[in-house]
Amino acid sequence: MTVPRSHPRYLSLMTRDKLVEGFLKGLAAPQGLIAHGRGEAFDYLLGEETCPEAREAIAAAAYRLLTAQSPVVSVNGNVATLCPEEISQLCNLLSCPAEVNLFHRSEERVRLIAAELRKSGCERVTGEHPDSMIPGLDHSRALASGDGMMGADVALVPLEDGDRCEALKAMGKFVITIDLNPLSRTARKADISIIDNITRALPELREGIALLKGLGEEGLKEAEEAFEDYDNERVLAQLLDRMTRKYLSNPTQD
Repeated sequence: MTVPRSHPRYLSLMTRDKLVEGFLKGLAAPQGLIAHGRGEAFDYLLGEETCPEAREAIAAAAYRLLTAQSPVVSVNGNVATLCPEEISQLCNLLSCPAEVNLFHRSEERVRLIAAELRKSGCERVTGEHPDSMIPGLDHSRALASGDGMMGADVALVPLEDGDRCEALKAMGKFVITIDLNPLSRTARKADISIIDNITRALPELREGIALLKGLGEEGLKEAEEAFEDYDNERVLAQLLDRMTRKYLSNPTQD
């Protein structure tokens, strides 16, 4: 079926088709399709746009990733399906690895996702041969690599499982997530929670990092001050208020 660009749900329908294609290619798990549908419901409450609270979180995340000693970006099947090029560009900009990490893990899916990232231009891909275990987890997402997550000080973990987010925090890592559900365990436990659709958030995050890299010392100082003022609990509370006040209180909102 061809979806006309005039369709009011064009972007949403194209994203769904992309995920189905990713599933058929072996990148996304069927459970990932269900997870996307849950997230999409929250996107409706955001008006399917990047809100000011998300932009504040993106700015703080850009500064923290740029100033990290050893950042890493975690990639699961949905992430690899929806935005492999953006992930690759972000990792190359930061000179950091993309680490494949899956709950419904198979060696074939890991291989396919790693290949998709390399095809998209990612210069450093890890996670194919994990050599470590994240303490406190007893499932496949505990698998990690010494040259990736285990050695990282800052981890970007989009579309993350809450228990691994908690485990990474317990290891002392600074955790940044992208999650459409502001009530999820991941959003509540992460240091910075970008409540936005990953297809919108990643380009803005990459552009923010590129902008910071071009600033002088004074510009970075201003970014540092903004980062120091960032409060994740405050931002989440403001965002929930936006959802309930602007959309749930207006039943005629399309």
